[in-house]
Amino acid sequence: MKKYQIDSLDKRIIEELQKDARRPFLEIARKCLVSGGTIHQRVEKLKENGIITGSKISVDHKNLGYGVEVLLGVHLVNAKMVSKVVKRLEKFPEVVQTLYTTGNYALFIKIITRDIDHYHNFLVKKLQAIEEIRSTESFICLETPIDRDLELI
Repeated sequence: MKKYQIDSLDKRIIEELQKDARRPFLEIARKCLVSGGTIHQRVEKLKENGIITGSKISVDHKNLGYGVEVLLGVHLVNAKMVSKVVKRLEKFPEVVQTLYTTGNYALFIKIITRDIDHYHNFLVKKLQAIEEIRSTESFICLETPIDRDLELI
């Protein structure tokens, strides 16, 4: 199957939807100087080709009382155990992202908790109960100076 090539209109549509996924197609159409139907067709084509995979709202976890964000480097007993560990991690609501990486750690896990006590409890009672994890290293996030979607160039 031929890979779908986006053009400048597709890029504009993606940029507008990244700013606000709920923005009406007619509003995007006016900015792009095309019809609402064109925007609708393009968005459907972008979905069909797996470029747009969904739409969601952004939530400020700190305003919900979840003030601790941690990146956790994970060493596994055996690299072949990645999928088994990931299946276990999926069950923990504190785990919001898992990355399978090259380098020093097999996995990086992004964890969000209410406070340090909550994180400590998660680490001791949940994470350390996973036998396939040999060791971990915690990196507590102090701030997120850059947090953006991919900019199409």
